[in-house]
Amino acid sequence: MKKILIVFGTRPEAIKMAPLVKELHQTHTLNTKVCVTAQHREMLDQVLDFFSIVPDYDLDLMKPNQSLNQLSARILKAIDVILQDAQPDIVLVHGDTTTSSMVALAAFHRGVKIGHVEAGLRTYDKLAPFPEEINRQITGRIADVHFAPTTQSAQNLLQEKVNKETVYITGNTVIDALLWGIKNINETREDIQDIKRFIQKDKKLIVVTGHRRENFGDKFYEFCDALKTLAAKEDVQIIYPVHLNPNVQKTVYDTLGHNKSILLINPLDYEAFIWLLNQSYLIITDSGGVQEEAPSLQKPVLVTRDVTERQEAVIQGTVKLVGTNKDLIVKEAINLLNNKEMYDAMIANKNPYGNGTASKQIVNAIKEIL
Repeated sequence: MKKILIVFGTRPEAIKMAPLVKELHQTHTLNTKVCVTAQHREMLDQVLDFFSIVPDYDLDLMKPNQSLNQLSARILKAIDVILQDAQPDIVLVHGDTTTSSMVALAAFHRGVKIGHVEAGLRTYDKLAPFPEEINRQITGRIADVHFAPTTQSAQNLLQEKVNKETVYITGNTVIDALLWGIKNINETREDIQDIKRFIQKDKKLIVVTGHRRENFGDKFYEFCDALKTLAAKEDVQIIYPVHLNPNVQKTVYDTLGHNKSILLINPLDYEAFIWLLNQSYLIITDSGGVQEEAPSLQKPVLVTRDVTERQEAVIQGTVKLVGTNKDLIVKEAINLLNNKEMYDAMIANKNPYGNGTASKQIVNAIKEIL
């Protein structure tokens, strides 16, 4: 029986790999094991609990204030032991994290085949997003098999001289996770009930996330000023789950604290977060995953980044890039809040990232490959 080792470490990776883990565990012709680096500890565990996934290996590598270089070195050293023990025929990694690039490098050193899930996304700007763009390119150079979510991501790989026979267009597993998750939400949870008490039905709810390193400093203050301006509108409420990074916390609470129209809360687990997205009228975010999820919920998205590796959503019209420019954020948000025709046109566009069958397609491809 062929052996699969799936390795991930962050919350976004866990969300996007969870439906693939479930699909592989239902495939009795493949022996699948799961390893987590725990690059994100608490946030990772929340996702594992929601999807009922128990890792076979838990490296528990999260340490406070460790640098990317320290984390990289610790992943390389720890995963080498797991590769020796598991003896996989193929290692599956996801996306653009330090876990993905270092695990791919370790597998390459041991001559193990590597499958890259969510392959081929590019900005071609090594500092945006940082460090994800380079992580993804490194993993893409090392991988033997590429599971590209869209035609565009596949085309990026082909332009980089990747063998087209190793590229599979599958859609994005984040849609698989979202569609399963929405059906399995427990709305009686205390945190969801607390949020419900804040939401006023006669107001339009803007859900906000923001945490990208490249936006820290003056850009982040300008972004927060835009939110303050929007919150001053009588028909608007904002809920912002605030990332735990001190650079985010200080700016957000200094600028937006004590505003009656803005609810600042701790980061939500995946279950509560997708419930909240589904309650929103508009989403303002710098998250890559939210850009992919929101169109399936028919929610328009303003992306507070200057560039995005998810150009399909921009081209399709389901998201708009606004950067961190206060005037542009406010202008585009008010357009969507006040112009129903513009709003309806934006949410009517089809999600370019798939229909929830990506995991099945990836598993079928793996069977073919092995």
